[in-house]
Amino acid sequence: MQNRRVATRVSGIQNSATFAVFETVRDLRARGVQVLDLGGGEPDFDTDPHIVGEAAAALADGDTHYTPSRGIPELLTAIAEKLGKDNGITADPAGDIIVTPSAKHALFISLMSLLDPGDEIIIPTPSWVSYASMARLVGAVPVLAELSAADGFRITREVLEAHVTPRTKVLLINTPNNPTGRALSEREAADVAAFAAAHDLFVVADEIYEQIRYDGTPHISLASLPGCAGRTLTVNGFSKGYAMTGWRLGWVSGPSDVIAHVLKAQQHTVGCAGSFVQRGGLAALTGPQDAVREMAAEYAERRALITDGLNALPGIRCTAPDGAFYAFADIRGTGFSDSAAFTEWLLREAGVAVTPGTAFGPGGEGHVRLSFATSRAVIEEALERTATALARRG
Repeated sequence: MQNRRVATRVSGIQNSATFAVFETVRDLRARGVQVLDLGGGEPDFDTDPHIVGEAAAALADGDTHYTPSRGIPELLTAIAEKLGKDNGITADPAGDIIVTPSAKHALFISLMSLLDPGDEIIIPTPSWVSYASMARLVGAVPVLAELSAADGFRITREVLEAHVTPRTKVLLINTPNNPTGRALSEREAADVAAFAAAHDLFVVADEIYEQIRYDGTPHISLASLPGCAGRTLTVNGFSKGYAMTGWRLGWVSGPSDVIAHVLKAQQHTVGCAGSFVQRGGLAALTGPQDAVREMAAEYAERRALITDGLNALPGIRCTAPDGAFYAFADIRGTGFSDSAAFTEWLLREAGVAVTPGTAFGPGGEGHVRLSFATSRAVIEEALERTATALARRG
């Protein structure tokens, strides 16, 4: 058919690299190949039973209908209280917060609401694979600000200034970061705040890994800094900290005049988050937090296991992450300069699936991301298989 052509905004975008790894692993396993998957970004824990029980009770009570587009009032209040207590952010539950079906959707409707076609958004990289694609989907131009591995992937005012133009409208910050595991320091946060104010930019802060941090690393919410509250949209959710990836539940908070427009995008796309799912989210925030602390403690043990193991391998170096559950390993000493080639080799020779650093944009080359959201036994075997494959390669 002459007019059978999909929109350019979609045809010009690649499939998600992290989902591609997941699907490759699934296909190999379906063929009987034993693959150890360190490529995914999903907690291997089950959702805490008290959360499941509350959602199940809501279903049994017939709570299966539309909710207000912003979210149920009780959950909005609980999120506002959490933001005030944990993040130093003052948020009015009636106007400053929207509950969304996933933090990913919160990000998308935030960018949809802030960016016009041709506007530029600065994204420090390495960064999560979907940020740039989301920007392109709304017609904006992602400007990838490459951070230096030699500098520990630190965000500096100089790097940001080198990428700003008259068309820049938004700066996107992810802390703790996927894939590097870096958490924003006080100096970096101050630089980001000053830069955004100097150029009158909106800031979108993705804080989905907030609850997974190590060695007492503080979490800094940009919206809590002087002068940032009125220009920052904070995105967070339940997937990582509460092991609720399949629930698809998140939120976005920010100044009410901006949130009012984000709400339109919510209403005209998904309408609202699931009713009984929101009841589960309410139980997560207001119930016992023991499971959250236990998961974080277990991740800390796995972090030590995987970083020590990687650093013991010839040609591989890995800095322990501040947060999240990823090790971002430098593999250039193995003789591979191409991280995609290393990933393919490791899968073929060792049956270990990781994600190439190139999936995360400029600055990622020469690295691979390994998820330690899996058992210690899997991590240990993956390290052993990698050591054996490297030894065979010489």
